[in-house]
Amino acid sequence: MSTGGNRLDRRAVVRTLLADRGDMLVVTGLGSATYDAAAAGDDDRNFYLWGAMGGGVMVGLGLALAQPDRPVAVITGDGEMLMGIGSLATVGVQAPANLSIIVLDNERYGETGMQKSATAHGVDLVAVARGCRIADCRLVETMAGAAGLAADMQRMAGTLFATVNISREDVARVLPTRDGVVLRSRFRAAVLGRSD
Repeated sequence: MSTGGNRLDRRAVVRTLLADRGDMLVVTGLGSATYDAAAAGDDDRNFYLWGAMGGGVMVGLGLALAQPDRPVAVITGDGEMLMGIGSLATVGVQAPANLSIIVLDNERYGETGMQKSATAHGVDLVAVARGCRIADCRLVETMAGAAGLAADMQRMAGTLFATVNISREDVARVLPTRDGVVLRSRFRAAVLGRSD
């Protein structure tokens, strides 16, 4: 839940989270989270979800279970997390040590006209994640907190969930390819060394 505190620049946050990513695999949620990750630097280890609202966390969970020796991050928005909120219960039960779920929360549905999301009305995603048995849950409201989050995403010491309060500023879209076959093939090659 927003505390009315600082609202961070979304692009600066994502740049910080991905700056020293090592071999981290990244799944992005629909819309702005995808644009933010692409703006931080398109990478074959980024799997961008187009038209799959609510699916980011489950894709990330499957990837984390299939690749237990690599850190996996899901970077998504509050709207997409609200759409797939039940996925947090499955994550809590599975408890992969290598999965981080980062929710960029501007309290708005950015893709449909900036209507207020449920987080603008007091829904606390950190509390929901904690209630789903995810042990490391936090609210990030400073760039120092974002830097600490980036380091913790690499540790693979348990499932991590963070809501990051970001500004509502509309920023230019940086669009990676929307070709699903290209995205699948390049991601598969980056993960497995082959695209077949």
